[in-house]
Amino acid sequence: QQMVMSLRVSELQVLLGYAGRNKHGRKHELLTKALHLLKAGCSPAVQMKIKELYRRRFPTKMVSPVDLAVPGVHSASGLPAGLAQLGFDGHGSPSPLLPVSLLGPKHELSLPHLPSALHPVHPDVKLQRLPFYDMLDELIKPTSLASDNNQRFQEACYAFALTPQQVQQISSSMDISGTKCDFAVQVQLRFCLSETSCPQEDHFPPNLCVKVNGKPCNLPGYLPPTKNGVEPKRPSRPINITSLVRLSTTVPNTIVVSWTSEIGRSFSMAVYLVRQQSSAVLLQRLRAKGIRNPDHSRALIKEKLTADPESEIATTSLRVSLLCPLGKMRLTIPCRAITCSHLQCFDATLYIQMNEKKPTWVCPVCDKKAPYEHLIIDGLFMEILNSCSDCDEIQFKEDGSWAPMRSKKDVQEVSASYNGVNSGSSNDNSKKVDVIDLTLDSSSDEELDDEPPPKRACPSLSPVSPSANKGVMNLHSQASPVARVPSMPPVETSYIPPPPPLIQDYRHYYHTTSDLPDLNFFSFLQDCVWCQIPFCQD
Repeated sequence: QQMVMSLRVSELQVLLGYAGRNKHGRKHELLTKALHLLKAGCSPAVQMKIKELYRRRFPTKMVSPVDLAVPGVHSASGLPAGLAQLGFDGHGSPSPLLPVSLLGPKHELSLPHLPSALHPVHPDVKLQRLPFYDMLDELIKPTSLASDNNQRFQEACYAFALTPQQVQQISSSMDISGTKCDFAVQVQLRFCLSETSCPQEDHFPPNLCVKVNGKPCNLPGYLPPTKNGVEPKRPSRPINITSLVRLSTTVPNTIVVSWTSEIGRSFSMAVYLVRQQSSAVLLQRLRAKGIRNPDHSRALIKEKLTADPESEIATTSLRVSLLCPLGKMRLTIPCRAITCSHLQCFDATLYIQMNEKKPTWVCPVCDKKAPYEHLIIDGLFMEILNSCSDCDEIQFKEDGSWAPMRSKKDVQEVSASYNGVNSGSSNDNSKKVDVIDLTLDSSSDEELDDEPPPKRACPSLSPVSPSANKGVMNLHSQASPVARVPSMPPVETSYIPPPPPLIQDYRHYYHTTSDLPDLNFFSFLQDCVWCQIPFCQD
């Protein structure tokens, strides 16, 4: 109750919001609601939240080894047992700050003028394990990013030192074959939310800035904002600070962290010594876990294909592809996560290699979380891949059996044309070819049938009466009364309609009048005959 009474408005709002109560109102109203919540019997989680808010409201005062030289504290001999050596804790990491309460009442009273620094609280925070990094040692335990004032921009300093064994591990793993110096054993800095409910993912505080031994540390670049006016954020990933660390057992390393505080959210940081692994090692470890029994997949198939009596739609078969959804290639090591409910597998090699470049660990089939620890190799798909090498898709049946689905490639061969090619390949030029115009539909065919056949040119010219002899050409100089047409390439006779009956030739010869001595109509006659041929009208 005293803790609740000492909370401020912002902390009361956080407490009521955490408990699912109304967090609007004045301070006395919020305080009344919080006290009523406490009297009604709150859950252990709410009680832990009250203690957390109280610790943030009234942090424990700290004293550093340098401050012990003030008047009243002449040496460390008067310190309690176990605190005289300020060098390292059980993990080889230094303890730069000590709680004033551990110095005893005498020292507490003699240090009234010490600056009020915050105690680096070590909450029971655990970070998620990273598949590509094996943790060798814990240099700084998960520590709260606490501040000593109420300002928006906060800053905290931390220190750690390396043991001779750790220095040897880092130095021996150095690789200078590339353009830059890489280390297989790294000093890794991580940030997360101060939540104890489950292992936490990496989460950067807002406006994070890190300096290691006075040198700025490179952080991941900002992600493009999804909306206008939204503050850009960095992708939260582990930070490799090995190149900035002093590989010395005598000189400690300092880390200065600055960030922007948020109401209702607190962050923690930790420093680890890790060994980086490759995708080949992770694939080998996955294989070492063994192949899952095929009966598990068969049971899942039967469960999916079991008819639901309340449903009118029943699934009788399932089609599954043997191609990886990532690389669109045939599966080699089919795997999926235990938490996935689908049968479709993806290739373990491609999946691990993609997450080595950009660790997301999301299933490419259902877009749900598929961490490395949950991956399994499907034994049923391994049997299918080994026994069926010429198909890319299979179909599961209700009893758990499967059948290959052949690809539908309709290769149509016309036997008549095939025989014609074999028997008469030498007579290709003399054979009659039927041409079908596929652009014409049935309606256009009917219209063509209704049209009258085109007119055919008259083979000879004959006058109607003697008075119409003006301008008529005498054709008696030619061997035949039929008009000649220009030479044309041979045309299929099926295109030419049957000719109409020829007009009887009247062999009446009329002499050309003297008023048109130089007029020649033969070229004009050729043009007329040319235009009346059906296949040349265009």
